[in-house]
Amino acid sequence: MLIVEYDFELPKGYLDPSGTLHRRGVMRLATAADEILPMKDPRVQGLPAYLIVILLSRVVVRLGTVPQINPAVIEGLFSEDLAFLQDLYNRINGLAPPRAALTCPKCGHGFDAEAPRPGG
Repeated sequence: MLIVEYDFELPKGYLDPSGTLHRRGVMRLATAADEILPMKDPRVQGLPAYLIVILLSRVVVRLGTVPQINPAVIEGLFSEDLAFLQDLYNRINGLAPPRAALTCPKCGHGFDAEAPRPGG
């Protein structure tokens, strides 16, 4: 069964205008349209870094009790939360290198690292 929605919890949370903190949300897998259509947006054409704001506003389907996720909500995120969502987006859409939990054979210290892709 294909999983198309992923629950998440923001490290800090989105503080809405009324002062309510929203941390739990849901992100769905991106479609081709999610990645192509924002390229026509004048905000992205003028500032390519704005692409992630538009992308996330399309794929974050729920954030606490926020009634509608739009670019203004994404703009209001703390930097750590924006980075968290960008990383989640890359991971669930297969855009990030796979990670593997490893243990140093000498000292026993655990860490994770990028795993090589098959054939890579």
